[in-house]
Amino acid sequence: MTARGKTAKVWDAQSGKELMTLTGHESRVQSAAYSPSGQHIVTASWDKIAKVWDVNIGKELMTLIGHESWVWSAAYSSDGSRIVTASNDKTAKVWDAKTGTELMTLKGHEGMVLSVVYSPDGKRIATAGRHGIVQVYTTDMDELLEIAKSRVTRQLTAEEKEKYGVPD
Repeated sequence: MTARGKTAKVWDAQSGKELMTLTGHESRVQSAAYSPSGQHIVTASWDKIAKVWDVNIGKELMTLIGHESWVWSAAYSSDGSRIVTASNDKTAKVWDAKTGTELMTLKGHEGMVLSVVYSPDGKRIATAGRHGIVQVYTTDMDELLEIAKSRVTRQLTAEEKEKYGVPD
């Protein structure tokens, strides 16, 4: 797979023959990544969006809209259920791979986020920023809950426990 200009091209690895061209971005396609199943490709573009494509027919399945600037890279979780994107807007965003719903925004970089990857177990996301800093985020809900509990200085109300899924 290669990205050039506003398109991404899919090539047959054996023959070197071009299989299809993915068109639909309005600006430069910066990167692309396969889903674990090999059935989908996500492309990241300077048009501030990422797109998910069906590899078999080259059809655009969904557009991931939410970044305020260029999207540099994208990656799938190992189970294919999530996509993470890295952007010039100093954030990474996590998306539901089936619906395209934005699930969370990862902040903390002082400059653009150039690259992003999931850990093999899907419990961590690593982001690399322009200033040479790599940040690692947890996506494990149990771990996040433990972190939140350790920082709470008061008892949660019944409504808060229900909202955040905290057992009694």
